[in-house]
Amino acid sequence: MTRTTFRRPWLAALAVLALAGSTGSGGAEPAAVTWPPKTVRIIVPFAAGSTPDLVGRVLADQLHVRHPGSTFVIENKPGASGNIGTDAVAKASPDGATLGISIPGPLAINTLLFPKLPYDPARDLAPVTLLTRMPSVLAVPTNSGVGSVAEFVARAKADANGLAYASIGAGSLSQLCMEAIARKAGSRMVHIPYAGSPNAVTALIRGDVQAACLPAISVAPQQAAGSVKILAVTTPERSPFLADVPTLKESGIDVQSDAWNALVAPGGTSDALIAAINHEVAAALADPAVIAKLKAQMMLPEPSTPEALRQKITDEKRTWADVIREAGIEIR
Repeated sequence: MTRTTFRRPWLAALAVLALAGSTGSGGAEPAAVTWPPKTVRIIVPFAAGSTPDLVGRVLADQLHVRHPGSTFVIENKPGASGNIGTDAVAKASPDGATLGISIPGPLAINTLLFPKLPYDPARDLAPVTLLTRMPSVLAVPTNSGVGSVAEFVARAKADANGLAYASIGAGSLSQLCMEAIARKAGSRMVHIPYAGSPNAVTALIRGDVQAACLPAISVAPQQAAGSVKILAVTTPERSPFLADVPTLKESGIDVQSDAWNALVAPGGTSDALIAAINHEVAAALADPAVIAKLKAQMMLPEPSTPEALRQKITDEKRTWADVIREAGIEIR
């Protein structure tokens, strides 16, 4: 476990957010909700240096700027496709002192991949807000001679043995996206998992694999260097970071895959406390310095209501259930 503490040399009063409301006609005013407490743990269920880790550290730093009297501690608890760290959030006290950064896997996709999880996302976790969104891209080696999605589909259909593609792990969004593309293209592809985006990109450059669907930030520098060709983005609309690159849907393959990060709290956290945290996080994400840091990683802030995050989780399960079942993907 890696612990990183964000501090500033000055002190200020702890911010108090009073949520107005009514308990009914003649009812007493609800007690004021105070957040953050003196120390807040933000658990990241992936290793230091991962995208969720980066988002967590940017958020922790800005929350401390807003509340210098509080300490925000990043705790990395990687393992089991994010399940270990997410379980730690689920089992924490619902008092606002422990939060978790997460992605589609631990909140939605893993419920379809693992026979059993140590937590129930719907019962044991409380959605707070979406945090960021970033594009993934379908990429091929430049020397493959493939210049468009249509050419890639034709190549895939013509290969009786199945084109090999890289992913960042079994059950990862990068694997699911490629399997969805294969289904839409009416072709068969061979999955080669790697330990993270850097290794997958290296395999792509060397020609060990013929394609990959990876976070744009890991591929864009290689396209600039001329070793990789980006064919399409996986987001519903074109990315402002790759404005000249079409979407998969524009290119005739109706596959959409959002790479997002979100903030969750332990199940049982009160609605009032969730609202207070949501308010503070949205304000942090709106800071120009935070926006600039995220854009440097090809991410955009995307705060939401807790209800919108809950719906996003439901949508992810609906999107990938058939792909996982038909591809026979399971993690034991």
